[in-house]
Amino acid sequence: MPYHNLKALIKGIRACKTVADERALIKQESAAIRASFREEDSYARHNNVAKLLYIHMLGSEAHFGQMECLKLVASPRFADKRLGYLGIMLLLDENQEVLTLVTNSLKNDMNHANMYAVGLALCTFADIASEEMSRDLANEIEKLLGSSNTYIRKKAALCALRVVRKVPELADHFTAKAKNLLADRNHGVLLTAITLVTEMCQLDANCLEEFRNAVPLLVRHLKALVTTGYSPEHDVSGITDPFLQARILRLMRLLGRGDPKASETMNDILAQVATNTDSTKNVGNSILYETVMTILEIEADSGLRVMAINILGKFLSNRDNNIRYVALNTLNKVVAIDTNAVQRHRNIILDCLRDGDISIRRRALELSYALINEQNVRILIRELLAFLEVADDEFKLPMTTQICLAAERFAPNKRWHIDTVLRVLKLAGNFVREEILSAFIRLVAHTPELQGYTASKLYTSLRSDISQESLTLSATWVIGEYSEILLEGGLVDEETPRAVTDKELVDLLLSILDSPYANYLTRQFVLTAITKISSRPTTTPAQQERIQNVLLGYATSLELEIQQRAVEFASLFNLGEVRSGVLERMPAPELKATVLGVVSENKPVGSVAPGKDADLLGDDISSTPAPNGTPTVPATQDLLAEIFGSSASPPPTSTGSPAPAAPQRNVTQDILSLFDAPASSSPATSSPPAAAAPAPSMQSIFGAAAAIPQAASPPPATAAAPSGYTAYEKNELRITLSPQTSATRPGLVRIIAHFQATGANPVADLNFQAAVPKSQQLQMAPISSPTIRPGIVETQELRVLSPAGAALRLKLRIAYNVGGRAVQEEIVFSGFPPGLTGGS
Repeated sequence: MPYHNLKALIKGIRACKTVADERALIKQESAAIRASFREEDSYARHNNVAKLLYIHMLGSEAHFGQMECLKLVASPRFADKRLGYLGIMLLLDENQEVLTLVTNSLKNDMNHANMYAVGLALCTFADIASEEMSRDLANEIEKLLGSSNTYIRKKAALCALRVVRKVPELADHFTAKAKNLLADRNHGVLLTAITLVTEMCQLDANCLEEFRNAVPLLVRHLKALVTTGYSPEHDVSGITDPFLQARILRLMRLLGRGDPKASETMNDILAQVATNTDSTKNVGNSILYETVMTILEIEADSGLRVMAINILGKFLSNRDNNIRYVALNTLNKVVAIDTNAVQRHRNIILDCLRDGDISIRRRALELSYALINEQNVRILIRELLAFLEVADDEFKLPMTTQICLAAERFAPNKRWHIDTVLRVLKLAGNFVREEILSAFIRLVAHTPELQGYTASKLYTSLRSDISQESLTLSATWVIGEYSEILLEGGLVDEETPRAVTDKELVDLLLSILDSPYANYLTRQFVLTAITKISSRPTTTPAQQERIQNVLLGYATSLELEIQQRAVEFASLFNLGEVRSGVLERMPAPELKATVLGVVSENKPVGSVAPGKDADLLGDDISSTPAPNGTPTVPATQDLLAEIFGSSASPPPTSTGSPAPAAPQRNVTQDILSLFDAPASSSPATSSPPAAAAPAPSMQSIFGAAAAIPQAASPPPATAAAPSGYTAYEKNELRITLSPQTSATRPGLVRIIAHFQATGANPVADLNFQAAVPKSQQLQMAPISSPTIRPGIVETQELRVLSPAGAALRLKLRIAYNVGGRAVQEEIVFSGFPPGLTGGS
C-alpha cells in the first residue's frame, strides 16, 4: 500500500533493516507513484513529486517524473510552482530534450505579478539554462535587470552571468544595465552586479574599456564600506561586508591593470584599506590579501607596492600555516617586481625553512633561491647549507643543484665557490647531478692556483667519508690528475700542514675499490686515477709496481669495461716514454655556463618571471641566465608539464639534424666523459645507429677532455617575413612556427620559432616556453637573443619526438616587456597540418 505523504515515506524507509528491504520499498513506492501519475490526480501530484524527489536524492531512478514537474510549474498555486521548479532543477540538466518545454513556462513566470514566482523562474534559469535557452530568454533577463524590485534585480544579475558564460557574444546586451546596477545602494544587488561585470571584463576586452570609467564609483563604494561604522546587517567579525569588499577589489584589479590613470584613482583607497583593516581576524586577512594582489597587478606607485609586500611579510609572522603559505606563494610571484622590498623580510623567510609543515619549507626554499644575489650570496648559501644538512631526501637534489648554480653565478671569488661545492658534496654527495660535477671539474681545471688546495680538501674529505658517490668521483678525478701537486704541497687545509705520501694516496684510492659503496662507475674512475698517479715523477717505483699488480688483478674482471681498462692500462707500463705522453695531465675543458634540462620543483636561481593572478601555476617559469646575460635553456621547463602532464627533455646536443632520443644515462656519466674522447658534433644528416657500440679504445680513454654538449643558439636573421604558421600576433610581437620533418625519422619534427617585433618598440626580456602532450618529448635550444628589435628576426629551435601519426599540439607560454609594460600570455597552438609526424 503506498504511503500517503512524504513524511510517512521517510519513516517507512528509515524503518527498513537492510538495504534490500529499502530497495524493495522504493521500487514498490515508485510503481505506486507511476500509477497515480496515470490517473492525472492534480491534488495527489504534489505529494507524489515530493516523494519522487526524495527517492531521487537517495540515488534511485526518478526521471519518469520530469513531465509531472512541468505540470506543477503550470499550476497557479505557488506551492506547486515551487516544488515543480525544484524538481526541474534536480531531474533535468541543460542536455535534456525536455528542457525546450520549460522555456515557455520560465518566460511566463518571469512576467508574473508575484515577485517570488519571478524569483523561482530566475533561480531555475540560472541553474539549468542551456545555450539555446540563454538566447531565447536573454531579452527577458535584460528587462528584469531594470526592475524596481531589488530581489528581482539581484537574481536577474546572476541569470545574466549564466547567459554571458553560455553565450559570450550576448554580453553587450547587459552592458548598459550593468552600469546602472553598479550605482545601486543595495549590497546584494551590488555584489551580483560586480560579479557580472567582472565576468564580462574577463571575457571581452571591449567591455573592459567600457567599464574603466566606473572606477571612481567603485572607489566610492569601497570607501563607504571602509569608513562606515558598525552595521549589524553586514558585519562579519568587525568588517563591513567583506564579501563585497573582496569583489570590488578584484574588479579594480582588472580595470587598473595596464591603465595608469585608473590605477592612480585607486591608489588612495587601496592605501586606506591596507592601513585600516584589522589583521587579527581571518576575515581581515582575506581583505588584506585581495588588496595586496590588486596593488601588485595595477600600475601602483612604488611606495604602495612596498606597503603591499610588507603586508605579506607580516603574514609570514602569523601562526596560521595557511596564511603563511599564501604569503610565501605570493612573494614567489612578485619577487621580480620589487626584489629589494622582499629582501627586507629575508630573515623571517629563512626561519620558515625550519617550519614543521613541508609545504611551508618548500615554498620558503623556492623564495630563498629567488632572493640570492651578489650582495647576500654568502649569507643565504650558508643558511641553505645548514638546511641541507637536516633536509629530507626529497629536497636534496633540487637544493644541491640550486646552491651550486647560485655559487657559479654569484660567487665572490673562486675559492669560496670551490669551498661551497665541496661542502655540498660532503653533505649530499648522493644527490648531486652530473652537470654540477662536470661544472666543478671544469672550475678546478681552470683554476691552477687552487688545484693543490682543492686536491688537499678532497683528500681529507674522502678519508673521512667514502659513502658519498659524487664526492668520491670528484675526489678520485682531482687526485688522479693533480697528485704531484698534492704530494709536493701536502695538506694545506689542516691546522698543522703535513706532507702526504704516494702510499697514502694509493691506499686511499684502493680502499674505495674494496668498499661496499663501490660501483661500476667509481671502479672505472679509480683505475684511471691510480694509472695516472703511477706515471707521475713523484710516485716511487714500489707504488708503481703495486699499481701494476692491481691492474693485472682486474684484467680478468667480469665487467667488460673494467677488464678492458685494466688490460690497456697494464700494457702501458711496457711502453716507456709513450706511457708518459698518454697519461699526461688532461687539458682544461671549455669553460661555460652550466646548462640543466630539468630542475625538480624549483625556479632557476635569481630569476623569477613576474607572476599573473594565476592560481594556474604552482610555480613561476623563467630562464636561468648565463653569466654574460644570455639566457640558457630554461631550468624549470618541467613546470609546464602541469598543462599536459609532460616532462621536458634536456637540450639537444647539436644544431644539425635532430638526433635520436637517447636513453636516460646513469648519474655522473658526463663526468666519465672527461676521461673519454672529445665530444664530436652531430653530422648534418642523421645516420642509423649501429647495432652495438664498440668498446672504447685506449685513445678514447686518455683523449682530451670532453665538454658537455650544449645546443647552439641559431643566429638572428634579417626581418624578412618568415614562412610558417603564425602562432601568436598581438602586443607588437609576432611568433611564427616553421616545422621541418625528416623522411628517415618519422615522428621527429624540428620547429623553428621566429620572433619579430611588429611595432616601433623593441620587445625585451622575451621568455618563450613550450609543453607537449604526455605521449611526446620536447627539446628546446636557447633563443638567439631575448631582445627583439624592429627589423630583426630572432629564432629558437624546438624538437618534438612524437609517436608516428600523432597530432602535433603545443602549449605556449610567452612573457616579455614592450613599451614599458609586461605581457604574459598562454596559448594552445594546434595549427600544424596533419601528417607532420608520419603515419598513414
